[in-house]
Amino acid sequence: MSSRNDVKIGLFIVIAGIVILLGKLGVFGFLGRTLWPLIILIPGLLLHALFFANRARASVLLPGGILTVYGLLFGLCNISGWHLFSYVWPALIVGIAVGLYEYYWFEHPRPTGILPIAIVVGLLSIVLFFFSLLHTGAIYFIAALLIITGIWLIAGKGKSKNGKWSSGW
Repeated sequence: MSSRNDVKIGLFIVIAGIVILLGKLGVFGFLGRTLWPLIILIPGLLLHALFFANRARASVLLPGGILTVYGLLFGLCNISGWHLFSYVWPALIVGIAVGLYEYYWFEHPRPTGILPIAIVVGLLSIVLFFFSLLHTGAIYFIAALLIITGIWLIAGKGKSKNGKWSSGW
């Protein structure tokens, strides 16, 4: 054997040993548990890049928007703890709304019927998100916000001087 082949075989053996050692130390398990949402996020971003580089039609934005939102959601839950998912699960529906809206916005001519569906799906997710927050402390913030807004309107701060409602009943 030549010394060049010996170097290649030696380099391969060293790399194999490092991979085995890192595996036994749990490095790959840690990376897999931590970075798996990138498997969903990166294809979504690549689909967006393909469209904006004029290499694909606007129809790729539908799965691109869904995958991007899902990847971000799963990454957030993976970092902060999966208990958060019980409150932010309506973002799964937001992903569909984002994909539909992006497709509607960038497709020419604009497809009929897509925008109303995107709006309905988005509003549905907002309503579901509100109901998921009913079991948290965020409901106190929402209640306080509603009380402050009501007091502001009762005190007359919301009335305009020349508006439709300034003449009285």
